[in-house]
Amino acid sequence: MEFFRIKRDLPFMRYARTTVFASLVLFAVAVAALITRGLNLNVDFTGGTVIELQFKAATPPSAIRRLLITHHYRHARVENYGTASKVLIRLPTRATKGKALAVRVLRLVSAHYPGASLRSVEYVGPEVGSELADQGALALLFVALGITIYLTLRFEWRFAVGAIVATIHDVVIVLGIFALFHISFSLTVLAAVLAVLGYSVNDTVVVFDRIRENFRRMRTGTTSEVIDSAITRTLSRTVMTHLLTQMMVLSMLFLGGPVLFGFALAMTIGIVVGTYGSVLVASPIVMWLGLKREDLVARKAATERP
Repeated sequence: MEFFRIKRDLPFMRYARTTVFASLVLFAVAVAALITRGLNLNVDFTGGTVIELQFKAATPPSAIRRLLITHHYRHARVENYGTASKVLIRLPTRATKGKALAVRVLRLVSAHYPGASLRSVEYVGPEVGSELADQGALALLFVALGITIYLTLRFEWRFAVGAIVATIHDVVIVLGIFALFHISFSLTVLAAVLAVLGYSVNDTVVVFDRIRENFRRMRTGTTSEVIDSAITRTLSRTVMTHLLTQMMVLSMLFLGGPVLFGFALAMTIGIVVGTYGSVLVASPIVMWLGLKREDLVARKAATERP
């Protein structure tokens, strides 16, 4: 299934230096933001108080959130828990914490929603948040390592280098945007970053598969022409897949509310940056590393030899 078919190959590699330079600039800005501003870690990582309230009727989390914000609980996260009448409130570490903070919040909410009751309260210390941050960093590291091994075994080491550079490019830019605009970074955002990582690699593998196929099928043509043909032939699939996915993610971004905002925003940025990285970062790196037809044809002959 194709949305469109392009008869002539588009000269993507002719502009490789420009596209990679633009990526380097954006990457440098993202790294600078991470170093100077850092990620705005929320209660999942920094520690805080988690309060569960029970209401007599269904209560929208947005109303509770507005109420808390007007009373100086600006960083409160509010979401339904289990049913529409149960609300989970997450508050960052404050001078008042634990049971005392829960009682104060309950009084505030009960004044506007009579009959609200406190079901549970839990204080998460910063040491737990630090452990989650370490585990999240290890998850990113192990995923990157697994991708490197997989691509090296499936393709050729030049493809593995190109894919890893493009993947790091995508993840760092997503994190850098969150740091630059000081957007709250939670466990759901971390999950989105891991999803972006896998999404980016999947798109890169599709392009690399066609590059390898073209090297074995096309008897003439330079490396840049072979790569241009591969990207052009997969362009319809790339546009269709990413457009439909982006439509779903944008619906979560604009209609999902504050609970899904961080996840949807990270996915939205990641899909755009991942598409760019797969096509205009990974492929030029493979070309500049000196990939030739002999590298793939000779390898195939060696594997088929008895």
